[in-house]
Amino acid sequence: MQDIQLLLDNNAKWAEEIDRENPEFFDKLSKQQKPKYLWIGCADSRVPANQIVGLLPGELFVHRNVANMVVHTDLNCLSVLQFAVDVLKVQHIIVCGHYGCGGITAALKGEPLGLIDNWLGHIQDVAGKYAQELDGLEGEARDDRMCEINVIEQANNVLRTSVVKSAKAAGQELNVHSFIYGIKNGRLKKLGENMSLSA
Repeated sequence: MQDIQLLLDNNAKWAEEIDRENPEFFDKLSKQQKPKYLWIGCADSRVPANQIVGLLPGELFVHRNVANMVVHTDLNCLSVLQFAVDVLKVQHIIVCGHYGCGGITAALKGEPLGLIDNWLGHIQDVAGKYAQELDGLEGEARDDRMCEINVIEQANNVLRTSVVKSAKAAGQELNVHSFIYGIKNGRLKKLGENMSLSA
């Protein structure tokens, strides 16, 4: 229970510090949510979305899952996407993966792990699509390239959703971006070109 109390104590210190620095912060935060960005990232605890892009709470709408997947049958991800696009009117959707992703490594190894094997199967499908490129690589280089490929594929999946297609048809300004994060150096890197959906 001491571990949990530590979290509560840390929260109290954080809230006091924010209140001291900006007494209106929590009042403003409680009245509206108007982020420009939706972040679809990995659940990995080493990739804190707000912090690595220097944004405050309320400035980044976040969805996270193992290996930053956008699966067309995942109603959780699709519901977040629809809320972000239709209600919050975000202007940018960022799919962000990271090097050293355990989900990617596990999918490439293909060893049975249990329930998560069903989820990792989507990554294995992507790996199969790029088998020729990946077969020329080994070890960390192979894993890193697969992390990059997966991000781009998931951004393409965002573009194929009914939510994004409807936004495009309505002329809504919306851009999809592919980022990858280096845990070893704390840096984000853009992959590919922005995918603009503005009319």
